[in-house]
Amino acid sequence: MADPLLAPLAALAAGIAAARFAGPGELDFAAALAALIALALFGYRRKAKRAALASLLAGLVFAGALIQAAHRPGPAPELDATAREVVILSGCVVEPPAWLEDREQFVLELEPGARARVSLFFREGERLPKLHYGMKVELDARVRATRNFGNPGSFDYVGYMARQDIYWTASVPSGGQVRVLPGECGSAFRRAIFGLRVAALDRLEQLYRGDSYNTGMMEAILIGDSSKLQKVWTEDFRRTGTYHALVISGLHVSVLAAFLLFLLRLCFVPQGPAFAATMAAAWLYALVSGWQAPVVRSAAGFALFVAAKFFFRRTRLLNLIAAVGIGFLVFDPEQMFEASFQLSFLSVLAIGALAAPLLERTSAPLARGLRDLSDKGRDPRLEPRVSSFRVELRLMAETLALWTRVPERVWLPVEAAALRAVFYCYEIVLISLVVQVGLALPMALYFHRISITGLTANVLIVPLLSAVVPVGFVAVFTGWGFAATVAGWLLAASQRVASLHVKWEPNWRVPDPPLWLAAAFTAALIGFALALAARRRIPRMAAGAACAVLFVVILRHPFAPRVTRGTLELTAIDVGQGDSMFLAFPDGKLMVLDAGGIASFGPRKRPPQLDIGEDVVSPYLWRRSIRRLDVVALSHAHEDHIGGMAALIANFHPRELWAGAMPESPEWIALRETAVRNGVRIVPLKAGADFAYGGARLRALAPAPGYRVLDQPRNNDSLVLRVCYGERSFLLAGDAERQVEWEMLDSGALSRSDVLKVAHHGSNTSTQQAMLDAVRPLFALISVGFENSFRLPSREVLKRLSDEGARVFRTDEVGLISIRTDGRRLEVDTGRWSAARGGLYSPF
Repeated sequence: MADPLLAPLAALAAGIAAARFAGPGELDFAAALAALIALALFGYRRKAKRAALASLLAGLVFAGALIQAAHRPGPAPELDATAREVVILSGCVVEPPAWLEDREQFVLELEPGARARVSLFFREGERLPKLHYGMKVELDARVRATRNFGNPGSFDYVGYMARQDIYWTASVPSGGQVRVLPGECGSAFRRAIFGLRVAALDRLEQLYRGDSYNTGMMEAILIGDSSKLQKVWTEDFRRTGTYHALVISGLHVSVLAAFLLFLLRLCFVPQGPAFAATMAAAWLYALVSGWQAPVVRSAAGFALFVAAKFFFRRTRLLNLIAAVGIGFLVFDPEQMFEASFQLSFLSVLAIGALAAPLLERTSAPLARGLRDLSDKGRDPRLEPRVSSFRVELRLMAETLALWTRVPERVWLPVEAAALRAVFYCYEIVLISLVVQVGLALPMALYFHRISITGLTANVLIVPLLSAVVPVGFVAVFTGWGFAATVAGWLLAASQRVASLHVKWEPNWRVPDPPLWLAAAFTAALIGFALALAARRRIPRMAAGAACAVLFVVILRHPFAPRVTRGTLELTAIDVGQGDSMFLAFPDGKLMVLDAGGIASFGPRKRPPQLDIGEDVVSPYLWRRSIRRLDVVALSHAHEDHIGGMAALIANFHPRELWAGAMPESPEWIALRETAVRNGVRIVPLKAGADFAYGGARLRALAPAPGYRVLDQPRNNDSLVLRVCYGERSFLLAGDAERQVEWEMLDSGALSRSDVLKVAHHGSNTSTQQAMLDAVRPLFALISVGFENSFRLPSREVLKRLSDEGARVFRTDEVGLISIRTDGRRLEVDTGRWSAARGGLYSPF
């Protein structure tokens, strides 16, 4: 077998996956493992080698299950403190602090295996103690446990942080007390490594002083510190499928290793010591860059490559990646469920199993044939097509020499150089195409994006950003300003290429493919790889055609949204401290009212790294197979309602945007421009608008036609809608406060409604008793953030709702809330209930 480690890797991975999702006891695994090993030994003694091999692979399946069971995390540590309580934390700074515009962030280890991510806020000019790794500190902070959004398919943020032993976030307000304690903690080795990391970051700060873009991007590219990276800077790279070249990854290790090997050989260092020094440098870089998994995997792969060279063994890419995968899964099986591991492994697997055989059948032999074109004695030792190719090139050189009177010996290297450039572009395009197809499933599931322009963007951006790495490190090590400038030019050129390709990139977002499609596409890819290895033309063509067809089906997603016709659905999506309501109308029309957002305050407010519309609301809609919305509506222009709306317009291309009273605030102006660019018609709604839509009846209750709009958004700007279907009705109150409630009461607009979306997240400024007396809801939905700083919902509102007999559902307690009606019956479901039943809510 050409790559004997692939089968053991597959068996081990199957066992790990089975144990994660099935979860039998460890003793069962151990017993089955022992029995299969005994069976394998028996089969080998009987010379039944195939039976022995099958038994060993089965044994590896159970070994993987046993490894996964042994690595299952125990219960999370607990801290005896509420979110609003100020507590004294003391511990060890275990990561170098990162400085942002208004805060300092670091990780504090309270005790082994229990850490908190601390944000230390400060005012301009305020002096703070200079913290570093290994320092003991004590501080007064408000602590919150990490928490997931309670929507089906939400990113498992709690699990992601727990893998770093981080279970809480802590905030120290400006002017808070931070006391440095005597003594040191941590290890001397890590202190030295972090010292190198901090020195490199400080050097980049000096080289790009006053240039926040180059500083943040270079720190992310070279050192892996993304604390200063802003999402808007990387959006073009994400959309063009070139983000892999931007973030620190195995590509960086390869480029640095090649550059260092070139320098060492240039200095006449023998091959053995040069490889050893390069391997040591690769592991040092993995340490300094934060021991990030892609870099560590690449360093391990390079170490295996060096070992193979030392023992004069031929290196096979698939066998190498399988060996690295087995090692990592044995020591950390949870990596198999991380997007980083899957994307890294699958991309290399696609290159080794698909791209390499295709190149070997097309350009690779011809590229090798370009060496020593003038040496005719090589021709008989090469493939016939390569020999013929070399003869044709020499004939062309003779012809050019006759035309131009330039000697043939000059034209031969010119031809070789030009063809090498052509072959390079062809190989990059082919590899990019193969990787795009091979990663189609994880890209659709994790990022809901498959790039088209990446085929050409990679040809230019990969070399540019690959050159940034060695040039940038020359600047870091030497402090040479010109090298830093050149690295900045290369980065700017790559950004311009990405921006140009974005203009051509169709803004397609891909919903989650159904399970049968994912399985069929995976089987087609495996069949294509096997057919390439077997060198059989007809199976190869059939499997390739199947891959192409299924790839197009994944990209186009011709599947209906997962909604129930003849039913009105109102779903409060868990967006934290904000509002976002999804409505599915009886005839299938789809609408989202508000899109959440993260409010930021102060003169130095920084754009949030989390876009609620892109990262929370859109994934929920994609999970329900929704590709387009008919309408988006905005209650008012406060950040916790409008913040994610631009992403929804870009991702789901609605036909209309409904809005009430909108002031000329920066937020509304920006959203209006986004709507116009995307061809969305803006429809203003005022009280009294009454119309049929989607098989239901809608009526706007506020704002009043004569409502006075100010310069800045207010809660009372809110668009209030009543939606009726059959005998049932929903009242969506936005953030309307008591003044608007009294106006609706005076006008007689309020009447009994079965479901009330409680205004202003349950604040006591809304939902007055008179309003409840008129509405008399059966169910009340409150969209509110977990342990929010506003202390919402208020006790007074909860008591009024309880006294009215309404059943209250809160997103901070039960996650997503769905209420459906066929016009008579009402059905309620929540994210947490579905999780308890093993249903919808399964963060992956």
